[in-house]
Amino acid sequence: MTDPIALKLPSDAAFSRPIAISNWLYSVAFLVFIMVVVGGITRLTESGLSITEWKPVTGALPPLSEADWLSEFKKYQQIPEYLEISGPAGMTLADFKFIYFWEWVHRLLGRLIGVAFALPLLWFAVKRAIPSGYGLRLVALLALGGLQGTIGWWMVSSGLSERTDVSHFRLAVHLLTALFILGGLVWTALDLRQLDAGRKKPSRLTGFALATIAVLFVQLLFGAYTAGLNAGYVSSSWPLMNDYFVPGGINWGAGVLHALNNDPYLIHFIHRWWAWVAVGFLVVLARKVRPIDRRASIAIHTAFGIQILLGIATVMTGINIHLAVLHQAVGALVVASCTWGVYLIGRPQV
Repeated sequence: MTDPIALKLPSDAAFSRPIAISNWLYSVAFLVFIMVVVGGITRLTESGLSITEWKPVTGALPPLSEADWLSEFKKYQQIPEYLEISGPAGMTLADFKFIYFWEWVHRLLGRLIGVAFALPLLWFAVKRAIPSGYGLRLVALLALGGLQGTIGWWMVSSGLSERTDVSHFRLAVHLLTALFILGGLVWTALDLRQLDAGRKKPSRLTGFALATIAVLFVQLLFGAYTAGLNAGYVSSSWPLMNDYFVPGGINWGAGVLHALNNDPYLIHFIHRWWAWVAVGFLVVLARKVRPIDRRASIAIHTAFGIQILLGIATVMTGINIHLAVLHQAVGALVVASCTWGVYLIGRPQV
C-alpha cells in the first residue's frame, strides 16, 4: 500500500530528516513517560474520579473562581466514591482541590502530548521530511494516542455511577495502551536512526523477542490488576505473604478464571512471583544484546534490578506512595529498555 504522507517525496528522499523525526519521537516518549508517572500519582492519591465530566477542549482550563470550585465539588459529591468513602471521611473543599489538581494535570498532559505529536507531524509532512514508509506508522501512533484519551474517559466513567472506584480491567487497558505507545515511539525512533545510518532493512521481532514481550505483558497486566484492586495492601511482608508462600484468603468459589482476574490475594501472589520469570527472560535478553550494544544491556539490567527492589520495598512499607510511584515509573523504563533490547536483536547485522 502506498504511504499517502510520503506521496510527494522525491525518489531520492532528498528532504528526508530521519534524525530530526527520531529526536522528536524521543521527546514525545519522554512526555508519555511523565504521563505514566502522573497517572500513578493520580491513582495512588485517589484523584481519578474528581473530574466527573469529559470536556476535551474546555476542560483544559481548571476552575477559576470559588463558584466554579463549588460547582465541581458538588458534581463530585453525587458519585459513590464521595457518598460512601470520602464524604464520610470528612472531605473538605481544600481536600477536593488537591485531588482535582492531579487529575487535571493528568488530563492536561494528555492534551499536551496530542499537540506535541500532531503539530510536528503536520510540519514534517508539509516539509516532505517523513521518510517513505513511515507516514502511516506515525499517523497510527497519533490515532492510538487519541484512542488513549477515549480509553481514559471509558475508565473513569466506570467509577461514576455504581462503583466507588474504576474498573481494574479498564485501568489495565489504559495503562497497557500507554506503555504500548511508549514502546512504539521508542521502536520507531530507533528505526529512523538506523535508516539515517544507511540500514534500510527495518528490525524484526524474533521468536525470543515475542516470548519476552509476552512474559512482560503478563507481569504488567497483573501489576495493573494489583493497582486497580489495591491488592498490594493484602500483605506487607516479603517473601512470604502473611507467613505463607501461597496466601490464605484466595476465593476459588467462582472458579479459577474468576480468581485470576478478580481475587486480590491471588493477583498479588502472581504479580510478586511472575516477576522472577520476567527477570529470567530479561537477563537472557540483556546477554543477547551485550555484544551488539553494551549500553542497552546495562539499561535492561539496571531497570529490572531497580524495579525488583522498588517492588519489594513498596510491599514492605505498606504501599508507601513515593515508592509506589517510583515503581510505576521504573516499570515504564523496563518497557523502554526491553523495547531497545528486542529491537537490537532483531536488527539485520549488515
